[in-house]
Amino acid sequence: AYDDHPLPIPEGQTISAPHMCAIMCEAASIRRGDRVLEVGTGSGYHAALCAEIVSPTGEPLEGIVVSVEVVKPLSYYARDNLVRAGYYDRVHLIVADGSMGAPVRGGFDRIIVTAAAPQIPQPLIDQLDDGGVMVIPVGPRWHQLLLAVRRLGERIEKEAVTACIFVALRGKYGYS
Repeated sequence: AYDDHPLPIPEGQTISAPHMCAIMCEAASIRRGDRVLEVGTGSGYHAALCAEIVSPTGEPLEGIVVSVEVVKPLSYYARDNLVRAGYYDRVHLIVADGSMGAPVRGGFDRIIVTAAAPQIPQPLIDQLDDGGVMVIPVGPRWHQLLLAVRRLGERIEKEAVTACIFVALRGKYGYS
C-alpha cells in the first residue's frame, strides 16, 4: 500500500489504512508461531502482513493464518494477490460468514476482525484460546471503538484501543 488511508478494492469494499493494520497487529500482540484468525480477507494485504509476523520463513511448523471472507469474488481477488506476493502457502482462505469464525480450524491465539460489528460475536469469543487476544471494531455503523478483547479462562477483558470507522461486518452477528 502506498497511501496511508483506506483503499478501494473490488465489490465496493475497502481495505484498512496501513497504519490501522499496524495498530491492529500491535494491539493483538501477534507473535511468531501464533494461530491467527482474520475475519474479512479483503485484498489479502492484512493476511499477508499477519503471515509475515507469525511465519517469517514460511516453515510448516511456524504459525498459521486462517482468513475468512464472505464475499466470494473478493476471496478470488485475495487469492490472486497472495499468490503473486508469495504468501498463498501461509494463508488458508475460507469463503464463509466471518462473524461465525472458522470453528473447524480449532482455537486461535489471535483474532483480527477487519469489519465493524454491532457487538462482539460470541462464536469468535468461543474460538479465542485462553490467553488469546481479539482485536475488533465495535459500535454503530458510522463510528466504532477498536477493542482489544482478552480471554483469561472464563473471564473476558476489553480494552479500548482507538476510535475508528470500518466497513460493516456481514453475516449472522454483523449488521443486517
